[in-house]
Amino acid sequence: MSATTLEDPLSSHHPAAVLFDMDGTLVDSEKLWDVALQELAQEYGGELSEDARRSIVGTAMAESMRILHDDLGQPERDPEISAAWINARILELFRTGLPWRPGAFELLRAVRAAGIPTALVTSSPRALVEIALDTLGRDNFDTVVAGDEVVAAKPHPEPYLTAARLLGVPIERCVAIEDSATGVASALASGAAVLAVPAEVALASAVGVRQTESLTGLDLEFLAALLADRAAATG
Repeated sequence: MSATTLEDPLSSHHPAAVLFDMDGTLVDSEKLWDVALQELAQEYGGELSEDARRSIVGTAMAESMRILHDDLGQPERDPEISAAWINARILELFRTGLPWRPGAFELLRAVRAAGIPTALVTSSPRALVEIALDTLGRDNFDTVVAGDEVVAAKPHPEPYLTAARLLGVPIERCVAIEDSATGVASALASGAAVLAVPAEVALASAVGVRQTESLTGLDLEFLAALLADRAAATG
C-alpha cells in the first residue's frame, strides 16, 4: 500500500466516503439534456422556456416531464410516453461522448488513490448511467445509485442515504458533491457535508453548503475541511 493510501478512512480526518452526482457535476451532460428536451418540445409543437429548463435541472424524470408538459400548456400528455422518448434520444446523445467537468477527473482520481470509498448518486436512470460509466470508469465507484433504483428521488435524502448504507459508512462522515438545487437539498437532508459546484443554474447560498466555481485544484484536505466545518457548525 502506498504512503498516500488511507488504511482506514473511518479513523482519519478525511471523509469516510465521497458521493458524487453525475450530470453537471462529473460530466458536462446537461447540454445534451438541453438538446433532447428542446427536441421533444418541438415534437409537441412548442418550445421549452428557460425558466422551465432551469426547474428541470437535477429532477427525476417524472417531475421533469410534468414541468415540460405544464410549460407547453399540455398537462394532459402521458409522462411515461414523454419519458420514453427522452430516454431513447438521450441514449443516442450519451453515446456521442461525455466531456468531464473541470477538475472532476483529477479529484475523483485523487480520492480513489487515497483509498476512500466513492459512490455515484444520480437522478439519471440505470440505462443512461451504464453508458456514462464508459467515460467515468466503472472501477472508479464502489457503488452506484441510479434514479430509477430508489423509491424517493432527489430532493428526498433517500439516494444519498442508500449510497452510504451500501458503502457501510455513516452519512455524517461523507462528503456529497452536487451541482443543482435539487441535488443539494437531497444531500443536505441526508446529513452529508455538501459541496455545491453550480453548472447550468446559479445556486442560492445555504447554511451547511460550501460553494465553489469548479472542482479544479480541490484536494483531500479541502474535502476534510468541509467535514470539520460542518462538525463545528453542528456542535
